[in-house]
Amino acid sequence: MKFLLDAQLPPSLKQVFQEAGYDCIHTLDLELGNETPDQVINQLSVAEQRIVVTKDSDFFDSFVIKSEPYKLILVKLGNTSKKELIQFFRNQIEEIVERIKQEKMILLRKEE
Repeated sequence: MKFLLDAQLPPSLKQVFQEAGYDCIHTLDLELGNETPDQVINQLSVAEQRIVVTKDSDFFDSFVIKSEPYKLILVKLGNTSKKELIQFFRNQIEEIVERIKQEKMILLRKEE
C-alpha cells in the first residue's frame, strides 16, 4: 500500500507510515515540492495507486467529481499540534489502513 502526504501535513508524518511498513512520500519529495499542483498529485496518485492523505478539501471535491485521487484520506482534526497529529496517526495507523482497504475515501476527525 502506497501513500502520498500533501503539503499541509508535516514531512515527519511520513516516518509513521514507513515504520508501519508502508511506502510513503511527501509532496516535498516531488520535483516541485509543496508547490506541486493538485492536478499533478491526483495524476501521480492514480498512476501509482497512491492514497492521498490531506487536509485540503479541494481533493474531496476532485474525488467526488472526477474520482481522483486514487483513494483519499481527508484529515479534519481541528487545531491539532504537530505532536498530537503524529501521535494520532501512530495510535490509529492500522485502523486507518484497514478502513482505506475497504473504502475509497475516509474522513479522519476527533471523536466527540
